[in-house]
Amino acid sequence: MPVKILMVCLGNICRSPLAEGILASKLPKNNFIVDSAGTGSWHVGHSPDKRSIAVAQKNGLDIGNQKGRQFKPADFNTFDYIYVMDSSNYDDVIKLAQTEEHKNKVRLILDELFPDENVDVPDPYFGVSNGFENVYQMLDEVTDIISKKLIEKHL
Repeated sequence: MPVKILMVCLGNICRSPLAEGILASKLPKNNFIVDSAGTGSWHVGHSPDKRSIAVAQKNGLDIGNQKGRQFKPADFNTFDYIYVMDSSNYDDVIKLAQTEEHKNKVRLILDELFPDENVDVPDPYFGVSNGFENVYQMLDEVTDIISKKLIEKHL
């Protein structure tokens, strides 16, 4: 049975689709399933932001077929790992957890790079022009660590 990883941000159009695409590219597809969701419902059914798609393409990844969806409590039972992009998303997801087991699945993604520092992946939606590139680089670096840990633990 494949290990299932969920990436979560606010709208599921900028950060989490990039994180999904980057991590999925680093893991064997037969052993791992990577998905993404947003804590909000504004972009359900929409493709990722054009700027996310462009920065992914620039780095050899195609995330254009992804469709936004909202995080739901059932995701705690479906996914083995839930990585959130910032502390606000963390709080929103934790509020939906009904057990300690569910809470223990949720991690702030950059804690893998900066343990216990509570560093957020900045939301590039309204940010500077190179924000999407910066987010891509952060997620690329942290998913190197995550993919190695997952492969060591599960293969």
